[in-house]
Amino acid sequence: MTFRRTIRGAVPLAVLAAIFSACATVPYTHRSQLLLMDEAQMNQLGVQAYQRVLQKADVVRDPQVDRVVREVGKRIAAAADKPDYRWEFTVIDDPRQVNAFALPGGKVAVYTGLFPVAKDEAGLAVVLGHEVAHALAHHGAERMSQELVAQLVGTGLAVGLGSASPATQTAVMQAFGVGAQVGVLLPFSRQQESEADHIGLILMAKAGYDPAAAVALWQRMESRAGAGQAPPELLSTHPSYGTRLEHIRSWIPAARGYLTDPVGHIEPLPDVD
Repeated sequence: MTFRRTIRGAVPLAVLAAIFSACATVPYTHRSQLLLMDEAQMNQLGVQAYQRVLQKADVVRDPQVDRVVREVGKRIAAAADKPDYRWEFTVIDDPRQVNAFALPGGKVAVYTGLFPVAKDEAGLAVVLGHEVAHALAHHGAERMSQELVAQLVGTGLAVGLGSASPATQTAVMQAFGVGAQVGVLLPFSRQQESEADHIGLILMAKAGYDPAAAVALWQRMESRAGAGQAPPELLSTHPSYGTRLEHIRSWIPAARGYLTDPVGHIEPLPDVD
């Protein structure tokens, strides 16, 4: 009886010790967060998750489409200042998916459904800044860490996708905001999504794009939803439209302080229909 009580008590104590030793701070917002996995582990999982998505995806090979996404992506990547990331930008053909995602390690995908709403480089920079902010702020690792603590498991998900069970693979993908099926992106928490909005404005400004473009982008997103079409997943876990725009407008002046080398010509996005 004594032995069993000791073992049962040791598990929560071990978890508490891990929590106290795994506190981190989100860049720019300075919010405290729990991270039980190190960045190298998360980068490896991000690469494996990316490969799994691309295996099922219809990848666009059009050089003109690739060029503009890579150019905007390269600017956002430079702003993120993650030299250990091996940045890769891929366009996936899915006109129903008005979205993009960025995984730890610098693996980024943009769906063709985003192009008509983003319209130009600046609109694309808003979304890429938002998605890269998720990776930069370790939101996937934070979500996995919270799940690990909830399950009182110290290392259950911190394994490679290649050798993991199907259930573990799915859990890792969900933590990164990517569904098991291509074209299904899962929302982060409202706090994480708003934080990605905030950091994304800074990243796009550092990349040379006026963060004020975010207002027009999200207005187009809202108009699309108001026209009777399915609301973009990027809107699914946010506060009301008015509240979100209010927050964005309040962050724009400070974000503009990072705009030191503005892009001279904003190129429209190519037609992907």
